[in-house]
Amino acid sequence: MNQPHPLFPITLDTSWQSPVGISLNENLLSWLLDPSSLTARLSECCKRFSVEVLGQKIQPCSIEESTGDIHAAEQVLVREVLLYCDDVPQVFARSILPLKSLTGEEQQLAHLGNQSLGQVLFSNKNLYRKSIEISAFSHSSAVSKLAHQLELPTQTELWGRRSTFMLHDKPLMVAEVFLPNAFAYQSTALQTTQPIQEET
Repeated sequence: MNQPHPLFPITLDTSWQSPVGISLNENLLSWLLDPSSLTARLSECCKRFSVEVLGQKIQPCSIEESTGDIHAAEQVLVREVLLYCDDVPQVFARSILPLKSLTGEEQQLAHLGNQSLGQVLFSNKNLYRKSIEISAFSHSSAVSKLAHQLELPTQTELWGRRSTFMLHDKPLMVAEVFLPNAFAYQSTALQTTQPIQEET
């Protein structure tokens, strides 16, 4: 892999929360809460989908990023990428891959290069996605600074999501933040805001 991006690791210092009761634009919500492959959906929206690896390294999982399945201080592989549609950056993605999960068939996940992690995950019938959490990122956040360096339009806040995937009962965490100019923010004037309801 080439040298890591100067801002790597970007990190996502935020408080993730359930989307229930949060009022957001319907188009944005459709992207945030889409349970299917984000790679596949982005690919349908453009002629050329591509992935740029910002960097990856092994480090202890932070308390902030730990979950019930991925514990603080355990060794994880952190991978950060940009997802492009027709050369426009659409999404910043940060993946937390516990080393204990990178065994057997899953060893390939440590050597994806410019291949999309989502493309590999969603091609596996043994994949299970847990609940999606969402968060907003302010203009002063690290991911907004990345967007500025990419010369994307200034945006008051960005929205992202994260969820834990279980692949053969091995946990992996993926967080994705929609960058300015993303399809997720388009046609907002034509959309209404609607709170998410609890499923019955």
